[in-house]
Amino acid sequence: MTTLGIIGAGHIGSQVARVAVANGYDVVIANSRGPETLADLVAELGPKATAATAAEAADAGDVVVVTVPLGKIDRLPVEQLAGKIVLDTNNYYFERDGHIEALDKGETTTSELLQRELPTSRIAKAFNHILAADITTDGAPAGTPDRRALATAGGDAEAVEFVTRFYDEAGFDTVNIGPLSESWRVERDRPAYVVRQNAAELEANLAIANRVP
Repeated sequence: MTTLGIIGAGHIGSQVARVAVANGYDVVIANSRGPETLADLVAELGPKATAATAAEAADAGDVVVVTVPLGKIDRLPVEQLAGKIVLDTNNYYFERDGHIEALDKGETTTSELLQRELPTSRIAKAFNHILAADITTDGAPAGTPDRRALATAGGDAEAVEFVTRFYDEAGFDTVNIGPLSESWRVERDRPAYVVRQNAAELEANLAIANRVP
């Protein structure tokens, strides 16, 4: 079974860990405060979960979820993430991250910034436009009418395929936006951001998005 490394144990990271364990994945999860601070979460997740450092989670994961604030992506363990599929959940909050001119002007995306920091990793966007609580409560079996859909983006076919499979296991349909350069369509303040939508509605919201809100 695939081991999922998770760097960042906040709202999104902990929810992704719950989904992963529920679907049989082994999880190695890290935060910025040290493995000992994750004892309660790991106890809840059960024997398939282990707390670790960021470098250990990156090394252990067959696939790694990076879910840390944008201002901290320059601290990621680049060597351990080399060549691996990395799922990027990030959004740009200038109130938290400070203003980044290239993002303010619509010249790049958060996923492209992560790709710059991890030049040999295989980045795909995932879980950035859904409220954390909905990850474990709003999924439904495949084929359910009006099933909620989530978007992904990325240039690596295997990375996008993994996100599509993982979304399905979590209970969501997938809409593939295309390359990372198109991932702005599900970033903050766009029509598709944190609203419940089926695949057709998501595709419509992607189409009407403005590059600079």
